[in-house]
Parts: sequence; C-alpha cells; structure tokens
Amino acid sequence: MHLYLIRHGQSLVNLSDWEHGNSDEGLTDLGREQAHAVAQRLATVLGRVDVLYASTMRRAHETATVVSAALALPITPDDRIREIGNNRLDHAPWPDLPSDYGDFWATSRPFASVTPTIEQGESLMHFRTRVGAFLEELRVERAGQQVVAVTHGGVVDVVFDHMFNVGPWRHCQVWTSNASVTQVELLDGTPDDHGMTHGGPERWRLHRHNDVAHLDAVPPPAPVRADGASGRATQ
Repeated sequence: MHLYLIRHGQSLVNLSDWEHGNSDEGLTDLGREQAHAVAQRLATVLGRVDVLYASTMRRAHETATVVSAALALPITPDDRIREIGNNRLDHAPWPDLPSDYGDFWATSRPFASVTPTIEQGESLMHFRTRVGAFLEELRVERAGQQVVAVTHGGVVDVVFDHMFNVGPWRHCQVWTSNASVTQVELLDGTPDDHGMTHGGPERWRLHRHNDVAHLDAVPPPAPVRADGASGRATQ
C-alpha cells in the first residue's frame, strides 16, 4: 500500500491575525489555490487511486472536494483523521468544537487533555491512538492499494510517531506545510518496483515528506501563528 497524506490548504484558522480561537473554518482564497495545485499534481502523477479519505473538518473537506473532482473519486469521510483536540476521548467528533486549547504544548504533557476546560477532552496519546487505529485498519483493508488521505498537520506528526515507534515524548517537530504531500509505503511482502520483497523488521517506508513542488506557481503564505496546544505552528 502507498499512502499519500495531503495537508489541507491554508485555512482562516492558520492566519496570523486570527482571533476567534479553535473553530471549524474553511479555506482562504490562497488555500483554494493550493488545493487546486495539489489536486492537479496528484491527478498527473498518481494514475490509479483506489480510495480518497478525508477528515470531516471543513478545511480538509473543502480541500478533498477539489482533489475528488481531479481524481474522479468519491470522498470517504473519516472522523479519526481530524486535528488534535477536536474529538472526545471515545474518538467521536465534538458536535461543537472546544473554542480554546490549553496554554501548553501537547508534546510536553502528552497525557493531559489539550482542551482542559471541557470534560472528555483528548490528550496527545488519545489522538495518537485514533490515528493509529486508522493506519492499522488501512493495513488490513487496503493492502496493495494506492490511498490518498486529506488531513491535518498534527495527523501527519502522529503518523510519523506511529511508524517510527516514538514514545510519549517526542523530541523532534515535524513541519508540514499547507497542501503538501507526504508519501509512505506499507511493506506488506509484495515485490517492490525492483522486484525485491522486503523481509526486514521495518513495516513502513517513508518516500517523501512536505513535498510542495506543485506550489511553485502559487503565492507564498503570510507568516502563521503559533499553536501551543498541538505543538505545531499551524493546524
């Protein structure tokens, strides 16, 4: 299986002057340009794609809608690949999003709720569990397929935690730009492009991360705000 993780295009919540807290906002004009650029890239280079997943948050869904049209594939929504803090402990999405994250970085307190002002708020470890459940389901149900998932920067972070078997405390920030492409491969025993069957202990192979070559013709974004709860500069 080849999994292509696409971070959503720039959203209103990514703007440095955004003052309305955590809310389910759509794309900016630049974000829509970025979405069209990454959609065209995928349609040009991937050929066959078997399934298109998307986070059910608005900024990811709007990006996925553009990708869906370019790939001529329906969107399969999945709540498990929403951004950190937007689901409950049982992994179900909040009907009304928590307005504020805590005043700490999730990676510094991985077992603490990132939305401490509400009950049943999830921690970084809960977040990693729900994203890990998504990945492990793909291993079983999508072996040998090409999969695209439109999601969030924090999800890409914890995909790496899962693949590299990182403990609770992460010591390296993974930077993921809006509308970037990350490609990972599940080494499931099928021959690769060179006819070799992988028999080592590694389960995953990282091919590329934060690939934004398709954005060369798109204007660069303005500086982004810092988000202390998720441990990222943007969501």
